[in-house]
Amino acid sequence: MAHVADRVVPVDHLALIGNFLPRKCGLATFTADTFDALHARYPDTRIDVYAMDDHPGRYAYPSQVTAAIPQHDRGAYLDAARAIEASGAQAIWVQHEYGIYGGAAGEHLIALLDRTTLPVIATLHTILESPSADERRVMDALLRRCARVIVMAHRGREILARVHGIDPRRVAVIPHGVPDRPLIDSTALKPRFGWQDRRLILTFGLLAPSKGIETMVRAMPAVAARHPDALYVVLGASHPNLVAHEGEAYRDRLHALARDLGVERNIAFIDGFAEQDELLDRLQAADIYATPYRNAAQITSGTLSYAVGMGKPVVSTRYVHATEILADGRGVLVDFDDSEGFAEAINALLDDDARRGDMASRAYDHGRTMIWRCNAEDAMAELAAARAMRPQRIVPPRTATIDALTPDFRAVERMSDATGMLQHSIHAVPDRRHGYCIDDNARALILMHRIGTLDDAERDRWTSVYAAFVQFAWNADTRRFRNFMGFDRSWCEDAGSEDSNGRALWALGATVAEARDRKYRDWARNLFDETAAIAFDFGSPRAMAFAVLGAASMLAAHPGHALSTRILERFGADLIALLDEARRPQWEWFEIVLAYDNARLPEALIRAGAALGRDDMVACGLATLGWIVERQTAPDGGFRAVGTESFGRAYAEPMQFDQQPLEAQATVDACIAAFDTTGDARWADEAMRAYRWYLGQNDLGLPLATAQDGGCFDGLTPGGLNRNQGAESILALQLANCAISALSNRSQTVAGQQQAVA
Repeated sequence: MAHVADRVVPVDHLALIGNFLPRKCGLATFTADTFDALHARYPDTRIDVYAMDDHPGRYAYPSQVTAAIPQHDRGAYLDAARAIEASGAQAIWVQHEYGIYGGAAGEHLIALLDRTTLPVIATLHTILESPSADERRVMDALLRRCARVIVMAHRGREILARVHGIDPRRVAVIPHGVPDRPLIDSTALKPRFGWQDRRLILTFGLLAPSKGIETMVRAMPAVAARHPDALYVVLGASHPNLVAHEGEAYRDRLHALARDLGVERNIAFIDGFAEQDELLDRLQAADIYATPYRNAAQITSGTLSYAVGMGKPVVSTRYVHATEILADGRGVLVDFDDSEGFAEAINALLDDDARRGDMASRAYDHGRTMIWRCNAEDAMAELAAARAMRPQRIVPPRTATIDALTPDFRAVERMSDATGMLQHSIHAVPDRRHGYCIDDNARALILMHRIGTLDDAERDRWTSVYAAFVQFAWNADTRRFRNFMGFDRSWCEDAGSEDSNGRALWALGATVAEARDRKYRDWARNLFDETAAIAFDFGSPRAMAFAVLGAASMLAAHPGHALSTRILERFGADLIALLDEARRPQWEWFEIVLAYDNARLPEALIRAGAALGRDDMVACGLATLGWIVERQTAPDGGFRAVGTESFGRAYAEPMQFDQQPLEAQATVDACIAAFDTTGDARWADEAMRAYRWYLGQNDLGLPLATAQDGGCFDGLTPGGLNRNQGAESILALQLANCAISALSNRSQTVAGQQQAVA
C-alpha cells in the first residue's frame, strides 16, 4: 500500500510561525528542524519563516527567516499578517507553545491569524488539562481558527476533545521528528569526550527545576555503589527565563547536592547549548538516557524523542509522552521523584548487556517511524488537507455588470424610533444598550433629502425626527453639539467630538441645499448660521472636511454666504498645508497615518475648489483622491476598503481587513465629486468600483448588502462577514445607493442629450 505522502499534492508556498535558531530553546530547534526537513523533502515548496523574537536585536537570524515578530508588539503581528496575506502563501503552520506569543496567554497570535484568510494548521507542543481562563479562551480561539491540529501523543488528542470539545477527527498524531542516524555501539564515540571506561547515563536540554535532575542526583549514590565507573552527564545551559529570575542558583544547588552525597566524581554538569551534531554524538555515546521530569501532563519531549531515535534505552518518569513512546519494551518507567526507582532501573540495565541491547534495538526500530522525513511527509499531508478544506469562493468577475440597488428605507426605519436612529444592532435587531449618536442621525437626515422612494408623509415624519435630534444635540452653553445619548434620552456628555460636530454642520448644510420642504431648509439655515463658526476651532482633518462639505452645500444654495466662504477658504488652505507637512516620497496624504472616512479629505478639497473657483484646491483633491484610490485597490483590481487595523500606522501600507462600509461610501462620494468637477469618466468608473464592494466584488466575494430589506452588514473580516447591521453601515449603503442612482440618472441624461444633438 502506498504511503499517504505519495498521494499528497504539496503546498507550494507555506508560512511557518514559531521560534527559530539561533534562539536557544527546544521550540527553536524544532522549528528549524521542521524547516530543514520540509525543504529537503519538498525542495520546490517556498517556506517563509516568521520567527518569534523575545529579545529584538539579539539574534542574528539566518536567511531562512523571512521576518522576526517582536513578542510583545501587537502591531508587528498585524504587519506579519499583512505580509503573509500579500505573499501568496497557501497555508500557515503555527508551532504553538505557551509563553512565546505576546498578550494574555499569547492572544496576539490570534490577532495575526484572524487577519489572514489562509488555512491554518497548528502543532501544539503543550496541552493543558486545567487551563486558566485566558489560556482556555486563547486555545479555543486557536482551535476554531485551525483547519487541522497536530499533537505528538494520542493523549493530547483525548485532552483536546475532553477539555476543549474539538472533534478528534480534526486532530492528527504526528510524533516529534528525530534525525536519521545509524545505530552504533556507544563505545565508539566515548573517547572523543573523555568518557572511555565509563558507563554513561545522559540527560540533555535546558536546565530547570521541572526537569527533576535532583531525582537522578539522589539516585547516583546507589548506582555508583554497584557501578563505580558510572557517570551521569547533565548536558545543557540553564533556561534563560530561570537565569533572568535567579541566575545560576539552581545549577549551584545541584552541584552542592552532588557534593553532599559524595558523588561529584560520578556526575558531570556541562553548561552550554550544544549544536546538533555534537549533541547527537554525545547522545550516541550514552549507554542509558534518563528523563526524570516532574510534570505528569507533559505531552511532548524532544529530548526523549531524540533518545529513542538514536536507539538509547530510556529510564523515565511516567509523564504522558514517556508512557506512549516507551511502550512495548522500549524503556523503563518509574514514579515521579523516585530516586530509588531510578537507581534500581539503571543498575538493572547496566547489569544486563543483553537486555539493554534488546531495548536499544526496539527503541531504534520505533525511531525509524519518527525521522524528520516521515514527519515532513505527514505534516504536508495535513497542510494539503487543510488547503483542500478551504472552500472555493465564487467571485463575480470584476468586469461583470451588477445592477445597482434601489434605495430602500426599511432597514433605516427598523433601527429608528421617535427619538432618532439607534447606533448598533445584534445581527439585525437594534441594540438599545448603546443608545443614539448625532453622527448617525446627521447621516440619516442627509438621507431623507436624497432618497426618492418615500412618500411625502413618510419623508416628513422621519425628517422631523432626525432634525429634532440634531437640534436637541446643540448645547448653547458649551457651544458644541453633543454626540452620545442613552436610550433613556439622557445625554452622555456636554460636548461631542470635533468629528461629530463637523458632521452635524455637514447635515445642516445639506439640508439647506437639498431638503424638499422649505420649513426644513429654513430651520437648517438658522441653525447653521448659529453654530457654524465653531468650525474655526477644529483641529481634526475630518472635522474640517465635514464642515467644508456642509459649507459647500450652503454656498450652493446661497451664493455669497460669507461664513461658508470663510470656512471653505480657511480649511481648503489648512488641508493643503497638512498635505505639504505630511507628504513623503510615495506618501501623498494629509496625515502620516490612514484612518476612517479617508476619501472625505480629497472630496472636501474638490468641493471647496469647485465652489471657490480655486483650481489649485481641485488639483490637490484629485491628486490625493487618486493616491487613496490606488491604496484601496486589491491585486485583482477590486475595491479594498482601508481596514480598521490599518488605522494609526505611520507611513504604512493598509492592511486587508477589517473593511467597513463607511469607506466605500466615502470613496463613492469623492469619486462622484471628481466626476462632477472634471467630467472625466474615470471617476464615474471608480465610484462604481467602490460601490460594487457592497454587492460582492470584494476580497471575499461576499455581498454586504441585504437586498431584500435594505440592510448592510458591519464589515468584512478574514473569517467572513461581521453579521451585525449597525446604523453607520446601513446608512452608508443607502447613501451610496442614492449617489449611484443619481450618477446613473445624470449619465443617462447626458447620453440622451448627445443622441439628440447627433
